[in-house]
Parts: sequence; C-alpha cells; structure tokens
Amino acid sequence: MMVAVEKDKGDSLMEGDNVYIPHVMKIEKVIEETQNIKTFHFNFKDETQKAQFGFKSGQFAEYSVFGVGEATFCISSSPTRMDHLEFSVMRVGKVTQAIHELQEGDEIGFRGPYGNWFPLDSIQGKNLVFVGGGIGLAPLRSLIWNVLDNRDIYKDIVILYGARSPADLSFKYDLEAWDKDDRVNMYTTVDRGDESWTGRVGLIPPVLEEIGPSPENTVAITCGPPIMIKFTLQSLEKLGFTHDQIITTLEMRMKCGIGKCGRCNIGNIYVCKDGPVFTYAQIRSFLSAEF
Repeated sequence: MMVAVEKDKGDSLMEGDNVYIPHVMKIEKVIEETQNIKTFHFNFKDETQKAQFGFKSGQFAEYSVFGVGEATFCISSSPTRMDHLEFSVMRVGKVTQAIHELQEGDEIGFRGPYGNWFPLDSIQGKNLVFVGGGIGLAPLRSLIWNVLDNRDIYKDIVILYGARSPADLSFKYDLEAWDKDDRVNMYTTVDRGDESWTGRVGLIPPVLEEIGPSPENTVAITCGPPIMIKFTLQSLEKLGFTHDQIITTLEMRMKCGIGKCGRCNIGNIYVCKDGPVFTYAQIRSFLSAEF
C-alpha cells in the first residue's frame, strides 16, 4: 500500500508579496507544558488576514521575535479549529529563549504556511497509529484533532505518546481528552517514573511492539526525537509495516522556509519545500541517493 504524501503548497497569505516580511500576530494565551516547553495561542491582528488564512495539518511557519530573530515550528493546532492558531517551543537557544519570554498581549511575527502536509485523502478508511515522543507530539496533534473532528471517515485509532519522565509530558490536556474518548486507544508511557506516577513505564519502541498494532489497512505516523524515530521505525518494521505505510515529519534542519538558505537540503531534496512530511520509503530513497 502506497501512501501519497501531498506535494502542493498551502494557502500562504504572502503570495505576490515579499515572502520575508512577517505578519504581525498577537499572543492570546501561553501554556507552560514543561519546564522548557511552552505552547502559544496566537491570532492575526488584522481580521481580514485572519479570514483569508488557511493551512493544512503538517505545515509549518516561521515565527519571529522582533529585534532578536526567527525560528521554524509547525502549526500545532488543527485547521478544523480556526478560532486561533497554536505553536509549541522548546527553549534551546537565543530565539527560543526570547519566545519563552513572550506574554499574553505581546506581538510576534508570522510567515507561512510552508511545506506539504499529511495525506488526509490517502489515509481515509484506514486504521491509524500515532507514535509521538516529547514535543514531537506537536505536529501530530494537529493531525489527530483533524482526524477526530472527522472521525467517521477513519477506522481504529491508536495513540502512543511517551516522554522521559512524568514532568516531561506535554499536552496533558490532550492526553486526558484522548484517554477519555472511547473512539481512541490511548497509551501513555515514560522512560522512568517517579513517586507519584502510576502509569506505564517503558521506552516507546518496546511499548509499541507490546501493543502490537496490525499493519493490515493501517498507516503509522510518528514524530519525536531522532533516536526515538530511529528505533520506532525498526519496531514498525518488526510488526510488518512496509516503508510506504509509515509517515514522519522532519523539521530539525529547516531555517528560511523557502529553499534559499540551503540548510535543510539532503541531496537534491529540500525539507522546507519537498517536505516536511515524508513516507519512510521516500526518506530511504533520498538518503540512498545522497550516499
């Protein structure tokens, strides 16, 4: 079974304009997910721009703190819920530190959406297995809520999410909602528990193998730290998933968003233009071409 990942572009507000000029957005809400991860709800200051804007699950954008710099993150909210937009940020450097210092009412620059997206048309009528680790749940949750808001056109749904410790679990409000949803098979695990943790303990790949989802009429979508993805792909192969049945999203190396800086190229593939969503078969193909 071949999953065709969409290659067309989304509805950027900047067609015909200078693509480097960001739109001014207003931060409406800040959620402290963990000690170093925050989620931001934001919206267009211009109501006309808000009405014109559209994106698809899996696309990303460039976010800028004026006078400091710009960084790339996925749009982590779902296009089925357009009252506001969301993105999540792990604090790791100068720009992300500046973003973490933003408060409700502050302004931020936004340009996008960029890239391709998860192939919703191709996965209709299929069982879906979502495997996320840490902040890697951010792009997946856009797709998960998209699927749940159109639940009747999909089969069984498995969500496996893990983090290093209970304190590192992000999007706890989503995890709780999915756990209560009888249309979802939800599994949460941590690498190591603490004195208050009563849930599952174990690394994501072996837990995935223990759950043992069938590959029949199934698509697996995964995102997380590179080491997690590496061993999750191996586990999915053990379970019988073909490379065409596995989808992931690559954002780690992106910078400019429009294929000009050369930071995200792998061979002749530019993650920001040809991705960030790929099947595992596609990834193996262009990695083989490079090496």
